[in-house]
Amino acid sequence: MDQRYVELSINGDKYRIAVRPNEFLADVLRSKLELTGTKTACDMGVCGSCTVLLDGLPVSSCLTLAVDAAGKEITTIEGLESADGELHPVQESFLDKGAVQCGFCTAGMVMTTKGFLDKNPNPTEKEIRQALSGNICRCTGYAKIVEAVEDAAKKMQP
Repeated sequence: MDQRYVELSINGDKYRIAVRPNEFLADVLRSKLELTGTKTACDMGVCGSCTVLLDGLPVSSCLTLAVDAAGKEITTIEGLESADGELHPVQESFLDKGAVQCGFCTAGMVMTTKGFLDKNPNPTEKEIRQALSGNICRCTGYAKIVEAVEDAAKKMQP
């Protein structure tokens, strides 16, 4: 299948890259750009492991065509850490509250949380659980993850 060049803006950097029209963003991020923080698990958009932000909104990168991401700002888990190595408050909260176990779902949970808290800075527990309903974690009972989101919301308050 023919490839075409697209310009992708990822974590504030521009990339001009050849992609096939049917190539998914998750595969481009992992295989071509070596941004392996984005995980793929189900390849059906139901587990949330591959969540990235596209113009600030959480999306399943395993279902998003790379060509459709051109011209939009893509943020991956690698883009949350500051240039000096400081973790984003959501990342800090996940560590502080023990919301990380095997780590496979963590990047997707963190990215979903970031997008959610940017839109809803004072969520209820019910709203948090609803926002995370598209992210599957097989290691936790979600209690620590919900605690982490609540903590991150407090940390992100002005």
